[in-house]
Amino acid sequence: MNQRWRIFALWVLPIGMAILLAWQVFGSNQLNNQKTSSPIVAPRNAAVARMSYGRFLDYVEAGRVTAVDIYDGGRNAVVEAVDPELDNKVQKLRVDLPGLVPELINTLKSEGISFDIHPAKTTPPALGLFGNLLFPIILIGGLILLARRSNSMPGGPGQAMQFGKTKARFAMEAETGVKFDDVAGVNEAKQDLQEVVTFLKQPERFTSVGAQIPKGVLLVGPPGTGKTLLAKAIAGEAGVPFFSLSGSEFVEMFVGVGASRVRDLFKRAKENSPCLIFIDEIDAVGRQRGAGIGGGNDEREQTLNQLLTEMDGFEGNSGIIIIAATNRPDVLDSALMRPGRFDRQVSVDAPDIKGRLSILKVHSRNKKLSENLSLEGIARRTPGFTGADLANLLNEAAILTARRRKEAITLAEIDDAVDRIIAGMEGQPLTDGRSKRLIAYHEVGHALIGTLIKAHDPVQKVTLIPRGQAKGLTWFSPDDDQMLVSRAQLKARIMGALGGRAAEDIVFGRQEVTTGAGGDIQQVASMARQMVTRFGMSDLGPVSLEGDSQEVFLGRDLINRSEISDSIAKQIDEQVRAMVKHCYKETLLIVQTNREAMDKLVEVLIEKETMDGEEFQLILSEFTSIPQKERTIPILN
Repeated sequence: MNQRWRIFALWVLPIGMAILLAWQVFGSNQLNNQKTSSPIVAPRNAAVARMSYGRFLDYVEAGRVTAVDIYDGGRNAVVEAVDPELDNKVQKLRVDLPGLVPELINTLKSEGISFDIHPAKTTPPALGLFGNLLFPIILIGGLILLARRSNSMPGGPGQAMQFGKTKARFAMEAETGVKFDDVAGVNEAKQDLQEVVTFLKQPERFTSVGAQIPKGVLLVGPPGTGKTLLAKAIAGEAGVPFFSLSGSEFVEMFVGVGASRVRDLFKRAKENSPCLIFIDEIDAVGRQRGAGIGGGNDEREQTLNQLLTEMDGFEGNSGIIIIAATNRPDVLDSALMRPGRFDRQVSVDAPDIKGRLSILKVHSRNKKLSENLSLEGIARRTPGFTGADLANLLNEAAILTARRRKEAITLAEIDDAVDRIIAGMEGQPLTDGRSKRLIAYHEVGHALIGTLIKAHDPVQKVTLIPRGQAKGLTWFSPDDDQMLVSRAQLKARIMGALGGRAAEDIVFGRQEVTTGAGGDIQQVASMARQMVTRFGMSDLGPVSLEGDSQEVFLGRDLINRSEISDSIAKQIDEQVRAMVKHCYKETLLIVQTNREAMDKLVEVLIEKETMDGEEFQLILSEFTSIPQKERTIPILN
């Protein structure tokens, strides 16, 4: 029914009003034309000539007029006259008269001319009144209908009084379907948040010893680590009134609306205390004040000021616990982060190998896995993956399984899903030719250096199948989650990245190197500069020579000032160049020494297009000894 009214209001009413307006305008003109012209129309297929009023009088005096029909109050007439030039043939002529003058009537009577006066055709008064009032009535009715429809829609003009009300979703007992048992990989964060739930259920356990629950808990972590999922778990476990909204729902283009919504939110929360308020992406409203070009008196800052006051101002808000989530804690205002507002910050970081294993167990509950597929192996294969990444990984693997018409997910689907998530979709295989051989040498160069350097991560796979923008790929897989990286490991990564360019240089010559190493060289420059400026791993000593770069809208100044002198900047560039140059020389020496092994590996790779790490090491071990890498394998329970 509502859909029919919407169609009527949006289409039928405008079209009907347009038709009525056209009828009102053109209908009146048509009636006027009918008054003046339609009665004078001669018989069908007969031409009516015009005659001047003076000539008409001459014809009357000469006795040539036989009949006169007067129309429109004496303004027009149709005259039947005898024309001597046409053999006295009777002709109908049209005459414009000055009006019903008595002299003309007397003349017609005296000459014995037959005449008749036709009254003007007019519409009935009631019909004319109805036609004049019909359009305004329909217009006013349509406006009333549209206003009533707008009143029933959220944010419509009829809800102007509700414009400053909060848009938070409220649930007396939130049924999110998520419990703490459904959240894995963030045990430390779960423990902190379980205290909040315990306080809401058993407050005397804390108040008996004088403890106070934090007024606010800020969840901080990269995207996809489970901050919103934790909030859903808190809502599902607490069993108290729950408000949830996004930080962007406070901000509007109208001044004062955001602050009004903050006041209304806390007013409703106090009426339902004890309760929970969850604000997702709080950096949308809690960004640092007075930063950048915008000035200090905008709508967002007023909203933030009101939020600060409501959280910990002159009036208390006991019984209200605020939980917020953000992945940009560096941009939040310091007043928002102080104790009394957000007393506790809970870090929700990417999970370690044990956390990834527990997350995989949660997301694989409804997946059909092959018997020989090990979740522990998947956890080792995916360092740096967040909970969202792992959920997406298993979903992509399930899609590939269905596409290949298999009954269960195997390791092949997992490997393909990991490759697709990291590198992109699989492209068409390369055709045989010089380009394929060059790419094969490039990738084998990476894998060769990574295998022969002890501090480098082991090779997992080398492939010539294009993915995304890359024409070939070499995968390295660390054995554990590396929280700290040594100088030897950074140097090994630089040499491994330079292995592709070194292989091109040795095999094809300096003049035939290609742009394929462009991305590798950018990584090398970045790692070398960080070793010099941030990690103190150069001859300049353990000094930090690079400050945290801040964008204009986040920082305090419009222009980022350099904290180092020109001479130090020159020394940094020299140290970076010397470090990269030294690593490249060592890489060239390793590639040249193992040229025979590299040729064999390239032939096998061109034939198979994909080679795993074990096969690569087996072939390489026939030509040279492979150093035993130091592996720290965590024990999984």
